[in-house]
Amino acid sequence: MSIHIIVDSASDITNQAREDVTVLPMTITFGSTQYQDGIDISHQQFYEKLIENDDLPTTSQIPPYEFETAVKKVLSEETDVIIITMSSKLSGTYQSACIAAAEFDKNVYVVDSENVTVGERALIEYAIQLKDQGMDAASIVEKLNAEKKNIHLIALLDTLEYLKKGGRVGKAAAFAGGILSIKPVIAIEDGEVAFLGKARGSKQGNNFLAQKIKECGIDSRKPYFLGYTGLNDTLLQKYIEDSKELWQDHADSLAISTVGGTIGTHVGPGAIAVAFFALNQ
Repeated sequence: MSIHIIVDSASDITNQAREDVTVLPMTITFGSTQYQDGIDISHQQFYEKLIENDDLPTTSQIPPYEFETAVKKVLSEETDVIIITMSSKLSGTYQSACIAAAEFDKNVYVVDSENVTVGERALIEYAIQLKDQGMDAASIVEKLNAEKKNIHLIALLDTLEYLKKGGRVGKAAAFAGGILSIKPVIAIEDGEVAFLGKARGSKQGNNFLAQKIKECGIDSRKPYFLGYTGLNDTLLQKYIEDSKELWQDHADSLAISTVGGTIGTHVGPGAIAVAFFALNQ
């Protein structure tokens, strides 16, 4: 049996070259104009528009029909399909995938990553790793559902402004954060966004992230990613330099990903994120 993997663009997988992986786009709307994430709007173009516009864009889940159509293209008696989606607590995309999967008698599995962006991507890359090792679809799904609990996604935001625009924090808190250079530190825990704390300035924020990673430990046998929002990776490169002792013994180079509109809408430019499978639970 061969295996085809279908994912959503909230995983921020761009330039997908593998024929056995399909990335379905989320819809991003600026005003009255809709864009298909990664198809007619790149991550770079998204942040250009985000910075230019006073109002936040909106993002829409992938409807069941899109999943059903994608499955029909690849499903056969010799092919199993695994769908991996962003957290069901952050979007209805997982439910859409389940509705689509129910239209088929067999061979279609749906996994709630309980994560998003580089955290979701780490789980997808792990699924690809297991597939390439020859594991069957049912065993891969069982492994993903067990191991996804070990993924940690931790992010340092540059500003509270976009959380304020989205109604996540009050205006007074956002104003104070800007004046005092307070950087919120967030994580994905049990599929939801959680606040871990606040750091004063980028240096303290980088130290905060490094300490959290040291507490968990990185399982370097599994995929891990660093991500950033905005038009350049200057802040991420500074973080990598400040915390190089975490990475230098694990890899010659680091996997770096841009964070697209699904999360970028809410955190704005200038955020950095780290996603990895933990050694210590």
